[in-house]
Amino acid sequence: MRLYDTARKETVPFAPGHVVTMYTCGITPYDATHIGHAATYLTYDVLQRRLRDLGHETRCVRNVTDVDDDILTKAREIGVHYLDLAAGETARFDSDMKSLGLLECWSEPRATSAIADIRKFIGKVLDRGHAYESGGAVYFDINSYDGFGDLSGMSRTEMLATASERGGNPDDPNKRDPLDFVLWQPSLPDEPAWGSFWGPGRPGWHIECSTLAMRDLNTSTIDLHGGGSDLIFPHHECERAQSEAATGQVFVRHWMHQAMVCYEGEKMSKSLGNLVFVSELLKDWDPRAIRLATLGHHYRHSWEWEDELMDVASERLERWQGAGDGDGKVDEVRAALDDDLDTVAATEAIDLAVSKGLGVSEAAMLLGVDLAQEAETV
Repeated sequence: MRLYDTARKETVPFAPGHVVTMYTCGITPYDATHIGHAATYLTYDVLQRRLRDLGHETRCVRNVTDVDDDILTKAREIGVHYLDLAAGETARFDSDMKSLGLLECWSEPRATSAIADIRKFIGKVLDRGHAYESGGAVYFDINSYDGFGDLSGMSRTEMLATASERGGNPDDPNKRDPLDFVLWQPSLPDEPAWGSFWGPGRPGWHIECSTLAMRDLNTSTIDLHGGGSDLIFPHHECERAQSEAATGQVFVRHWMHQAMVCYEGEKMSKSLGNLVFVSELLKDWDPRAIRLATLGHHYRHSWEWEDELMDVASERLERWQGAGDGDGKVDEVRAALDDDLDTVAATEAIDLAVSKGLGVSEAAMLLGVDLAQEAETV
């Protein structure tokens, strides 16, 4: 298998041991699951299916960020407790993912489950001289870590601009360097707070993922880290820096990122409100067709959602079901997935098999499409 590695900027062999440790950044549960989320998690689902087909055991951890600026702001706006908001939206997300046929995660930990672990992690970073206290907060000192910016490949100017757009707050006067990032921060009066050596407060955004990945996978170095490409900087850049600063070991062997899904000419995002919700699609379409609509695009290429995609995917599913059982083109599908998870080539190979009258049930299962399942909508 060969996969594109974001850090090395090239497609390289991915050859883990029997047990493959994976971490994918999960949701901040303050709104419903959209098709951009689905595309991301379907990518890592298909990757796991192929790895299991190769004989590996996969252990994928996907976190739930149930305390951060976004969820606290939304809870404040609608007048509910932030954990009630998180619980409801997490349940809806899990239901959507189950409907789409995703493999169950090895673990799905919540940020609030790891406060004690997070405090210990921050203490380790401080003890190693990579962080400092200022203004009641604890910040990571990027100048103490060689290689900050190597994952994203951004210049300092680009990092400053992106940090401003994505919650990095480079204008914070308590920072030594505008690109330093918060590990622990004081809570506002109406926000949750936990005690710590540095005063009451709550974790920064990035620290939870490092902590949860190492805690739940029981290792300092994980085989593959995934997420949307919008997380490369600052989130994954900061994760990498703080993790390696704390342990002195490589944090991630292979970084894999899903390109953005667009809608109405812009990246699909909660902040813009241009969303296509999975729960709404499930009311009218077979979940397997939704899978096919997303997997008809390569994970590294950004693409535009169009409503017509569901008609095309539904017709494709019907043709595949009509072909019946069999292993037609299964080796071609395996080869396509081993070539940087090329789901486009994989679906085209299955189409070709169907056109030749071959059964394709085995090949379709590699994409998570169970042709024996009864058609259904939720």
